[in-house]
Formats: sequence, C-alpha cells, structure tokens
Amino acid sequence: MKRYKKIIFVCGDGTVRAPMAEMILKEYTLRYPVAVESRGLVVLFPEPLNQKVEAVLISNGIHVEEQMSRQLSAEDVAPENLIVVMEETQRQKILQEYDAQGVDVEVLTELTGDELEIVDPYGGTLQTYGLCYETMNKTIKKFVNLINGKE
Repeated sequence: MKRYKKIIFVCGDGTVRAPMAEMILKEYTLRYPVAVESRGLVVLFPEPLNQKVEAVLISNGIHVEEQMSRQLSAEDVAPENLIVVMEETQRQKILQEYDAQGVDVEVLTELTGDELEIVDPYGGTLQTYGLCYETMNKTIKKFVNLINGKE
C-alpha cells in the first residue's frame, strides 16, 4: 500500500462509524506517520460524537477526544490522501460529487478483504453499537497490517 499524507474515514453524518474508525486506528502503531481524521458526507452543522459511540469507545479503553463532525471538502479529496468509506454508495457519491481523479477512494471492508460492509448502528441499542465496534476493530486491525505491509 502506498504512503499517504492523511487517511480520512467518511460516513454519512460524521458522528458514528467514521469517528469510531478514526479513534480505533489511532490506538495502533503505524509504520510511518500519517494524519488520521474523519468526515461526514452530509454535515449541515458540526455535531459532537454520537453518545453511544462515545460510551462504547470508553468502555473499550479508548480515550475519546473532543470531536465535532466535519463535512468532507474538495481539499480532502486529494491524491496524497486515502479516503476510506463505509459503504459502496458513499464511494460512488464521492466519485460523482468531487473531482476524484487520481484519488484513492476505498470501501474499508473491500480494502481488508471482508465480505460485508460495516453496518450503521445509528438508532440501534447500545449493544448494536458494541457489535459495530467489535467488527470495526477487527477490520481496522487488518487495515493496520495493510498499511504496515504485513499480510
């Protein structure tokens, strides 16, 4: 996998899966320094991290930083950045709405060879968010191995 300046996780509103992926990835040691951020595809105004995501991360020993959702911008969609989405529909939206020529826009689970996309737990129970965390953590671990050049 090539070296990127930034890895930007993207989900719908930027309050659930993308920041969860960002904070999980920040727990791992990467072979080279890279900025890790998260964005939303539709952010009408900045919102804090979803409370259930915050609770699940804290219960798994992850320090939760003060986080506000941010809209994906044209500056984010640049060749030196890796844009990682949660669903194929999000990838298609970015490819259509941004000038994404020469930009790597990838579905997280496709990068890691997993068959199923990571389901959005939004509106579900705390247990649903916990299951999303477990799936995300396993997938991020595979992603770290890809970044670090391990099989």
